[in-house]
Amino acid sequence: MFSKLLARLARELDRAGIAYMVIGGQAVQLYGEPRMTRDIDVTLGLDATGLDRVTALCRSVGLRVLVNDPARFVRDTMVLPAVEDASGIKVDFVFSFSAYERQALGRSRPVEINGQPVRYSSLEDLLIHKLVAGRARDIEDTRLILAKNPNWDRPYVERWLSELDRALSLDLKTRLRDLLRSLPPSA
Repeated sequence: MFSKLLARLARELDRAGIAYMVIGGQAVQLYGEPRMTRDIDVTLGLDATGLDRVTALCRSVGLRVLVNDPARFVRDTMVLPAVEDASGIKVDFVFSFSAYERQALGRSRPVEINGQPVRYSSLEDLLIHKLVAGRARDIEDTRLILAKNPNWDRPYVERWLSELDRALSLDLKTRLRDLLRSLPPSA
């Protein structure tokens, strides 16, 4: 079910000329370990002014928008939630606007799914997304990804974590350092 919807989404996003990357649980499965996820998270190369393009894309893919006032919801959250009623799969479209997100979109990589290239977040950008989210599930995902992928671009991740620490008043570099200390020496 997920693979068919991912392929359709990718095809329509490409057709519409919208840059995107799959993040969240679907990307964790690519870099970490298989786990149960009930949704698809997609970062878009559009800010909220592209909402009409995304709602049109939802219709073409067969998704139903889940909020009554999409413009207000996107303005407040930068996310447009939708669902494919036939499968019950939820899709969250995340609108972007920062220099970091633009760079991350450019670093995304295609993975073939059902004969369709689907753009996934790079491993490093997925680590950054997960560290920023910071929920218990995100921290565990980060731990699994780090343990399974010892050769990642640490300077790139640390540079963006420093930028985000300043912008968001977080302590992401410490979160990463603590996670790295908790890994077995071979990771």
